Amino acid sequence: MAAHPLDGRTGAVRFSAIPAEVLRALHAGEVATVNLVEYMAIDVRLLAPVVATQIGLNPSDERLIDTLAMLDAIKPLQRHNHVARALYDMAQQHPQRDAVATRLAQHPSDVARCWAAFWLQCAPADMATQLQRVRPFAADPHFGVREMAWSAVRNDVIARLDEALGLLQPWTREADENLRRFATEVTRPRGVWCAQIEVLKAEPWRVLALLEPLRADPSRYVQNSVANWLNDASKTQPAWVAELCARWERESPGRATGYITRRALRTLRKAEQA
Repeated sequence: MAAHPLDGRTGAVRFSAIPAEVLRALHAGEVATVNLVEYMAIDVRLLAPVVATQIGLNPSDERLIDTLAMLDAIKPLQRHNHVARALYDMAQQHPQRDAVATRLAQHPSDVARCWAAFWLQCAPADMATQLQRVRPFAADPHFGVREMAWSAVRNDVIARLDEALGLLQPWTREADENLRRFATEVTRPRGVWCAQIEVLKAEPWRVLALLEPLRADPSRYVQNSVANWLNDASKTQPAWVAELCARWERESPGRATGYITRRALRTLRKAEQA
């Protein structure tokens, strides 16, 4: 993706402070958002027809027009899923649907790439194929697309948990920290704004093959994910988490592991102090 003069800007802290030129570029699909304020400020009714045109779809297609007309009745964050589904349905009728999908997945707008990641939910496949498809989004330079990546396949992971855990083990050895983080984030027992994984709340030790290789990971991004994973587990299996952290501290003394265990035990220590 080519550089844009607005890349590298500092995001506004409120809607009214977003410069007009930034809003114009966002709605023209020229730049990615830099924070949640910008993301929430985007009017998908303006962006969707522009993106449709840019990827080779008809912005006047009845499927898209009908979807945009009903968005006022849908919660803001859920509107993106409906737009993504409409674009997916339109693409299925396109003679060059693979080219359309590629253009969407490589679009300058992070929102458009999030829509492309959502397409994974629209196209069922075996677990290995789904994980292969999600890799570009899991490694995306934009934080928002990376979050959409794991959420897009989380239900598949839950449905085929044992298979997914086996397939994700090589991800913990990837050079890209974003891919290593994906392995833990997609399997978090509780997670944020997503379905909980009840079996892992009850039996978190089933994910040890993913957690162990990351217990001294040099990336703070990965460290936070591992710690958050264990903090989730501590709410249902506190003794197991406490014992695991104690073992890690004995076997792998160092700053990275110490940081992970301190964050992992934060809920348990708060309860002890209450």
